Amino acid sequence: MARFFLVNSSKRKALLFAIGICFGIEFLQLVDNPVLNGIRNHKYLRLVFGQGFLWTDLIAYCVGASIAWLIDTRIKRSIT
Repeated sequence: MARFFLVNSSKRKALLFAIGICFGIEFLQLVDNPVLNGIRNHKYLRLVFGQGFLWTDLIAYCVGASIAWLIDTRIKRSIT
């Protein structure tokens, strides 16, 4: 998704943007705020914002974004 918004940017910037967004959302789960709690209680927004912080999610985000970066690199090489 980050590459969709950053089409003209480098793959590295898109990778860092994706990881930054994921880490930001994950760390927001540590904040106990009535507005954020209301968002987390919404049926569909819960899917995006999650419910609780897990450090293992940070590893999963890095692995997933790196796999997407590798796929993007391979596709670009096969096209050119």
